[in-house]
Amino acid sequence: MFKLKFKNLTQFTLIYFLVLAIDILVKLCFPIEYRYFSKPFLIPLLLLFYYQNKEANKRDQLWVFLALASFLIGDILIINHFNQVSLAASLLFFTLGKLSFSIKLIHKEDFNVVRLIPFSILLFAYIFLLVGFVYQDLNVFFSAAIISFFFTLVIFQFAFLRKGVYSSRSYYYVFFGVLLFLVSESIMAIKTFKQNIPYQDFLIMLAYGSSIYLITMGIVFEKDAVGDNEKVT
Repeated sequence: MFKLKFKNLTQFTLIYFLVLAIDILVKLCFPIEYRYFSKPFLIPLLLLFYYQNKEANKRDQLWVFLALASFLIGDILIINHFNQVSLAASLLFFTLGKLSFSIKLIHKEDFNVVRLIPFSILLFAYIFLLVGFVYQDLNVFFSAAIISFFFTLVIFQFAFLRKGVYSSRSYYYVFFGVLLFLVSESIMAIKTFKQNIPYQDFLIMLAYGSSIYLITMGIVFEKDAVGDNEKVT
């Protein structure tokens, strides 16, 4: 029986970004219908790699699987973002995915609230300005957008609070993954509700595909001891 087994992180990374490059090419050069065949491969690859390197804690495993499964459904639904029903459903599943990742990223260690305040203010200000920029064009999607961006704020805060609890590699992978997700989400919001921007389709998929990869790898690297950055083999 055929069983796909990734030998190391480098092999998986090459395969993953090759699949991402193919999907970006399809998005840029082919009709929208072809994306139903190219886009759904990204998340299953991450699920497979995570399963092969998963944590011992079954509760954490569940939240990661739920997060990635929600993003997979959201990915498929948002392909046809011109359809309001598909767009609304995709926002729901992306929000569920962010909620699941947020719960996974919660840890029981003490954290410095004072350190979190300036970061939260900057992030809130950015989201406030973004929502304000597209506000008049959100229409019936206003509430859904506010809820979605709220959970982006939540997952960003939990990613920020992981510093010192996990290894530097795990922390920075997750943090920059969430940052890239915010970039992708911001460009998608401007494109969908406001106006086109240069290279938007390329930037959205590159940032989104990279973000989900980094977040998942950062969670896999949680098995590293603090200060230990040995590669997954």
